[in-house]
Amino acid sequence: MSDLKFGTSGLRGLVTDLAGGASDAYAGAFFRSVAKTAGPERSVVLGRDLRASSAGIAATVANAAAMAGFRAIDCGALPTPALALEAMRRGTCAVMVTGSHIPDDRNGLKFYRPDGEITKADESAILNALGPIARADALPPDVPATPDPDAAERYRRRYRDAFAPDLLAGLRIAVYQQSSVARDLMADLLSALGAQAVPIGRSDRFVPIDTEAHRPEDIAFIRDIMASGNFDALVTTDGDADRPLVADATGRILRGDVLGLITARYLGIEAVVVPVTAGSAIERSGGFRQVIRTRVGSPFVIAGMEQAKGAGFATVAGFEANGGFLLGSPVTRAGRSLPALPTRDAVLPILASLATAREAGSTLAALVTSLDAGEMASSRLPEIAPERSGAFLARLGETSFRQTFLAPIGTPVAVDGQDGIRIDLDGARTIHFRASGNAPELRCYAEAGSAAEAEDLVRWGLDAAARAMTS
Repeated sequence: MSDLKFGTSGLRGLVTDLAGGASDAYAGAFFRSVAKTAGPERSVVLGRDLRASSAGIAATVANAAAMAGFRAIDCGALPTPALALEAMRRGTCAVMVTGSHIPDDRNGLKFYRPDGEITKADESAILNALGPIARADALPPDVPATPDPDAAERYRRRYRDAFAPDLLAGLRIAVYQQSSVARDLMADLLSALGAQAVPIGRSDRFVPIDTEAHRPEDIAFIRDIMASGNFDALVTTDGDADRPLVADATGRILRGDVLGLITARYLGIEAVVVPVTAGSAIERSGGFRQVIRTRVGSPFVIAGMEQAKGAGFATVAGFEANGGFLLGSPVTRAGRSLPALPTRDAVLPILASLATAREAGSTLAALVTSLDAGEMASSRLPEIAPERSGAFLARLGETSFRQTFLAPIGTPVAVDGQDGIRIDLDGARTIHFRASGNAPELRCYAEAGSAAEAEDLVRWGLDAAARAMTS
């Protein structure tokens, strides 16, 4: 059986399930579902990341577009936010072939309407329009897409126009290139803004960089690089460059929600929208006029940004615990304008965090300390079927079970059931359990005053959850 499904960030699954007929069927369903709102041109821009299967799947999507009466424009390998920006510029649909941070044996499709990312209602419309999945050898011959190699340059120019050319002057930055689709763009852009960018770690095989759950080998590699003392920071992204990773001069990786907090403050944002997995420092030290909490996933954050704009806030942004930053409204800083880009982006938080530290004459480590952001930890139980995690979360939502379950670590003082079960404990701590939207796993997040305490809470939470699900 196919494992393809929509999660928090598009359709994903094994390459063996997605390539060929399935890509054709899902893409065709998308084009049918948006045909009435696609505009008179009926065109679509296509992009892809650098994993081994992406080019072939992109060709299948282009063919599905042609069969649906859409003109396919091939933007090549480029960041997801660059493709979204190009779709906004043209007023067209977009399809990005990417599995983001998941391993190379998996891939996915991210769909964009002319007005932005698809919603959960759009996902339902695609599934309702889904036709039979043909065998790969039964698909029609490929119809070549029209190439447009300049979309990535227009994205690069967005930031060169918005920031001064000496924004990062004096900084020496290690650019961990691995297999990020933004690996060359990032090094070029940092250099254009005054930094000394030093590319390292380029890889011909796909490296699944997860900016929330760091692999031990990535942590060790980053610490070894930064131990030389030659760099002020290290930066990289996940596979499709919509999630950033920034490490300070000591090799410590900054949390994604902290990058978002720094970026929103740097831009002077009035209202921010964040999922329940982001840290409480956003309310405690952000200085924002409003903070809106949502379920995990960019569609929910985007809906929250629309809510904030409807409430009359002039500058609105959202960000996720993975560091992806969504700019919901145009902003002006130091006389330079930055247009809205309401989709996850890795470049903006990388630039803003480095620029904030430089303008303050501070290190990244000192900047984070000044925010009193606390410490967070997270991990997961893999191969947990949705029905098992769902049953556990349902029990945890019951007061009597919750109190008994948590008795070894503390007393619950508040509960948020918006996405999983997030529990505020006595002693200014939180523990949060939720089922992943992308994989069969149960995730646990914790927040506490020290890293050791947060990690202890996560270890205890996963062990206790595993016991509860087998009892």
